[in-house]
Amino acid sequence: MLGLIALFSFFDFLHEINDLGKNKYGLSQIIIFVILSIPGHIYEIIPLSVLIGSMYAIGQLSQNSELIVMRASGLSIRKIAASLFYVGLFFSIFTLVIGDLIAPGSEKNAQQLKISATDSSVSQEFKSGFWIKDGNNFVNIENVMPDASLRDIHIYEFDKDFNLRTITNAKKGIFDNGQWKLEDISQTVFSNNLVKTSSIVKGNWKSLIRPEMMNVLIISPEKMDTLNLFKFIDYLKINNQKTTRYEVALWEKIIHPIIPIVMLIFAVPFGFLQERSGGKFLKMFIGISAGIAYQIFNTMIRHLGLLNDWPPYLSALIPTLIFLLIGLYLIFRFEYK
Repeated sequence: MLGLIALFSFFDFLHEINDLGKNKYGLSQIIIFVILSIPGHIYEIIPLSVLIGSMYAIGQLSQNSELIVMRASGLSIRKIAASLFYVGLFFSIFTLVIGDLIAPGSEKNAQQLKISATDSSVSQEFKSGFWIKDGNNFVNIENVMPDASLRDIHIYEFDKDFNLRTITNAKKGIFDNGQWKLEDISQTVFSNNLVKTSSIVKGNWKSLIRPEMMNVLIISPEKMDTLNLFKFIDYLKINNQKTTRYEVALWEKIIHPIIPIVMLIFAVPFGFLQERSGGKFLKMFIGISAGIAYQIFNTMIRHLGLLNDWPPYLSALIPTLIFLLIGLYLIFRFEYK
């Protein structure tokens, strides 16, 4: 795990060095950015680390004939696998803590640091900024600042027949006490073939939009915490918008803590494969290859699921389920051969 973290951090540093010198984005900010990105990498590589570590440990036992002694003493392969459950449980809890409590905040702080240091703002790929549906309203936010405050807000309000009723423009918006406080407001009202324009210094705007929803602009859905993902999915459903990508990410967040246990189960049978040849280094090579295969297969299934509108839980579950079934099959095969 430490080796993989060092590798990913080095690549992060090389990537960020291209932005060195942009406004206040100096070497110290880059180092802090890289450090804050580490929890996200830990969350991603825990399953691979557990798999490689398990393969190494089992290869060591196999090379020293300790697995043969265990079997000769009456210990079944199933019991050997079961004895590793608490190790897997530790890494499952560790994954849950990192993924839900540490990595989302750390990733958000890293992105906010970079945005603030480079004097940038957050926006979607549209040149006009971020568009979102809010009940019968359509909202265009040109800029989302690192503190989740909004700049240059345009609210288009429609009636139930989708006739445009008002256009509200505001220079700034800050969320406070369950509603947005808007400043420098200009409002255009369309009524009875008349158009009326007025200016307001300050005003309140009640909306389903919440600051935490802006996290989706700053960090990817896969790195958001489970609660915020659930809230954002609920918001999209209320507004009849597509939720597949976020539901897949939510199911992956639910399943991810179970993967270390699956990786341990997958690793155990390989200790009984060619016990007198290859040793721990062959097992490590198999572990690395299997881990890479898992990551590629997982990514492929996720994209296929999004393209074909597969049930989100199915897209998230298939790769892990296949590895679990392979591990269980090999355990029973070596147990009763």
